[in-house]
Amino acid sequence: MKKLTKVLALLLVLSLVVALFASCKVKTDDPNATKDPGDNTATEEPYIGADTLVVGYANFSGKFSPFFATTAYDQDVAGMTSLGLISTDREGNVVYNGINGEVRAYNGTDYTYYGISDVTETINDNGTVDYVIKMKEGVKFSDGKEMTADDAIFSMYVLSDPTYNGSSSFSALPIVGMEDYLANMKTRGSLIVAAGPEAVAEGVTKEDTDYYWNAFNQGGENFAQSITDYVIAQYLDAYAALLGQDADTIKANDNLKTAFGMALWGFGDYNEDGSFTTAYLEKTFDMTSSFPTKADYWADILAHYGYNTAAIDAEKATDGIGSFIDAALGDKVDYYSEGVSTGNSASSISGIQKIDNYQIKITMSEFDATAIYQIGIAVAPLHYYGDASKFDIANNSFGFTKGDLSSVRAKTTAPMGAGPYKFVEYTNGVVTFERNTNYFLGTPKITYIKFQETQDADKVPGVQAGTFDVTDPSFNDTAVNSIKGYNSNGELTGNVITTSTVDNLGYGYIGANADNVKVGNDKSSAASKALRRAFATMFAVNREKNIYSYYRERAAVIQYPISNTSWAAPKPNDHGYELAFSKDAAATQIYTATMSDEEKISAALQAAIGFFKAAGYTWDDAAKKFTAAPEGAKMEYEVIIPADGVGDHPAYGVVADAKEQLATIGITLTINDPSDSNILWDALDAGTQDFWAAAWGAAVDPDMYQVYYSQNVVGIEGSSESNHYRIQDSTLDQLIMDARKSADHAYRKSVYKQCLDIIMDWAVEIPTYQRQNAIIFSTERVNISTLTPDITTFWGWMNDIEKLEMNPKAN
Repeated sequence: MKKLTKVLALLLVLSLVVALFASCKVKTDDPNATKDPGDNTATEEPYIGADTLVVGYANFSGKFSPFFATTAYDQDVAGMTSLGLISTDREGNVVYNGINGEVRAYNGTDYTYYGISDVTETINDNGTVDYVIKMKEGVKFSDGKEMTADDAIFSMYVLSDPTYNGSSSFSALPIVGMEDYLANMKTRGSLIVAAGPEAVAEGVTKEDTDYYWNAFNQGGENFAQSITDYVIAQYLDAYAALLGQDADTIKANDNLKTAFGMALWGFGDYNEDGSFTTAYLEKTFDMTSSFPTKADYWADILAHYGYNTAAIDAEKATDGIGSFIDAALGDKVDYYSEGVSTGNSASSISGIQKIDNYQIKITMSEFDATAIYQIGIAVAPLHYYGDASKFDIANNSFGFTKGDLSSVRAKTTAPMGAGPYKFVEYTNGVVTFERNTNYFLGTPKITYIKFQETQDADKVPGVQAGTFDVTDPSFNDTAVNSIKGYNSNGELTGNVITTSTVDNLGYGYIGANADNVKVGNDKSSAASKALRRAFATMFAVNREKNIYSYYRERAAVIQYPISNTSWAAPKPNDHGYELAFSKDAAATQIYTATMSDEEKISAALQAAIGFFKAAGYTWDDAAKKFTAAPEGAKMEYEVIIPADGVGDHPAYGVVADAKEQLATIGITLTINDPSDSNILWDALDAGTQDFWAAAWGAAVDPDMYQVYYSQNVVGIEGSSESNHYRIQDSTLDQLIMDARKSADHAYRKSVYKQCLDIIMDWAVEIPTYQRQNAIIFSTERVNISTLTPDITTFWGWMNDIEKLEMNPKAN
């Protein structure tokens, strides 16, 4: 479904809807010892800004569990209270000897990295891999109970349970015995959904089935209502004004609001001219029936998506459908989340073994370069999240009944662990923490920390005014100018605010769908690659001016489709490094060092002409334009760039300039700038896009499997659905898998360079920018000298948080 479709079509649709409103009667109805918490040298009572650090945050969803937190903000809350089994350094590399610490140099300084374990990795002759994890003795949870191997094993089994539905992919690791453990068990709810509303699944009663479907539809109707409420709140006034209609009249009637909400969200069948189809008019908009209710809206959603809740979430405006169904299930949520056995399965995971009270061995069937990061799980206390009486390895019991994670879910809103701080409460938009006196690296200096919800626009002025001590504003011109204005030196760091910037773990790009931008039927042909390269050349030449105009010094143009934060990213001095799309069809360099911007654009346009010709386009030498496209190609292509409908996007100028330049040679590039980014995500899922602009979030390990592996093209059964480029190249596939199976960084980097070269050869991705993120601190209230030095993408300000201090209260 398209949401908030083109304004013209919307106005046509809404004109009809409002006209009907007027003619119908409707119802109105991270070990330095520190002083003890009681040893406070302050002579006054703690106050906000003295012994309490306040951090400005975006909204939380309240899922603070180390198992079930999904948003970055909720994960930060869980992270304050938890410890990871394996630690990493400032470059994101694993610390193998955390117990006594490892010294590693960064930026000319030696730093010692500690953790709660030592890790050894052994590749056996038969290809299996053993990870032996030795945990530090004496590490305590915030309640004083010691952490042991039992806690780590318990945590691993939670993440491996067949009914686990959090964001961790621990169970996808090639751990010996994992598949057998997961086999033949599904949640009661998923069995019911799989069977459909007209059948009763094996192992489930009809009574349970009926109750579930009633709750499913009740939750679905409320889900639909949430979309309507969002649309009314965000868009009604603006669109009603454009139509010259009275928004208050619509707001006063639930059914009218539903009709309006459906239309704006792209539901309801309508013609190309924007008018509703006859069938739809007869169904909900005739003169003898009421306007659509939320039940009608939900029925339309089901008609489009069936009972695929993951697909339904493509329509969400706020929470996903699951939260609404859970609310409707009420106290039976846990019951329907329980696992039901549908056949034989293993009662334990043979590849997870307890050696002694502080050692664990994990055996994997094959080497996976990403695995060591994934086994660095947060170690949760068995006695808090599970049931210690049910932990009996000899009898295959691991702290809970397999298939029943209710005890774990019950603690989702109140996390507990061995992190530097203890969770106190979440109320009125504020998460409050108190220092953990049992923290293994020493008692934190600051007694209390508060994470306070706020709007982005209030973050910078909030630090200046004393509301916040730390926050992370969007690093735009407004924020930069405000920060410089508050500091007496006119810089980003001064007497009022201290600014720390790091490269974002991710990058921006312009993508091409190889299935739609091709010649003939072969998207891998030289002609198809030439076609995409023609556009890529024009996008690339326009990057520098536009990216720097948008971000100024806060971003850099990148030349390969990989985050510059990655150790695998090619560097300018590396062999084979070159600027993106800087060669013509004859593999000759397009640019020279002395060219002006205008000369570069002219040279790029000539190179693009060469690529279009190589693709088979017909060139009129007299008109100096292309007049016809080869079979399977087009004279006009669309680029979707979600710039809020007003061109507010770092790549907007790139595509706008390319559009004008391509027009001079007869090629049309249409820009679709939707105000709702969901239009782009829907197009990506459906594979209907030609070109688009977006950004990738990256992980510590540069594994390329999910995004570029042939089997992961969206729509292929079993696909992880991230290959939106639809690139399918057997050589690339093999290289991706080869890199995955090696622990040698130098080897992997060389293989990934080959992968990147293939991706660039296909011209399905034009790397555009690497932006910076900013964290700002109150220079007046935070003792900046105690802040962890050399903050990086992988080492944030909350590392070494136990050493952070507040400045003394000014008299």
